Amino acid sequence: MWDIVSALLGGAWVTAQLAIGSTVLGAALSFGFGLGRLSRHAAARMLSLVYIEVFRGTSLLVQLFWIFFALPLLGLTLAPMAAGVFALALNIGAYGAEVVRGAVQAVPKSQHEAARALNFKPRQAMWHIALPQALPEMLPSFGNLAVQNLKDTALVSLITLGDLAFRAESLRNFTQQSTEIYSLTLLIYFGMALLLAALFKRMERRLGRWKARRAG
Repeated sequence: MWDIVSALLGGAWVTAQLAIGSTVLGAALSFGFGLGRLSRHAAARMLSLVYIEVFRGTSLLVQLFWIFFALPLLGLTLAPMAAGVFALALNIGAYGAEVVRGAVQAVPKSQHEAARALNFKPRQAMWHIALPQALPEMLPSFGNLAVQNLKDTALVSLITLGDLAFRAESLRNFTQQSTEIYSLTLLIYFGMALLLAALFKRMERRLGRWKARRAG
């Protein structure tokens, strides 16, 4: 049993790297394309819209297979870890971009009018007025997306990456102990999701206190 647990924990470490890397990259994409949807430039708005609709409207599994199997035919080959992080990040970034757009648009118009009255440029108003107020509103949705992204990492087992799901299936084929192995796998995923949710809850509380101090 210890050998099984040890092998699963090794896969969990790979899953954690995938989840962290893709969540961080996905957050950057979320802000980039979410703010792009609000840009004054038509080209930026159109590019952001195409990215969001394509990656929200197609299957993550197909996206993963396209990046890992089809891109090499076009001259770009990625290692399984890089392909997994890239596919997951592109997918979560598309959903996160809509979270960013919605939160920024929810900032009261009076705040933007006050920024214009103070002679703030549009970029200054965005960075110093809109985003600080919108960020606390984004975090609950970002937390949900991060947990979903953690669960989606199981798909990378299909491109031979030795994550938690891949290790579990390999061990099951070798030992035929399906109940024990998949029960442990569920518990490990659940524990990782709890840690991730707790991290975002902590961030929400800290940002809430920071926002209250600014309002005061």
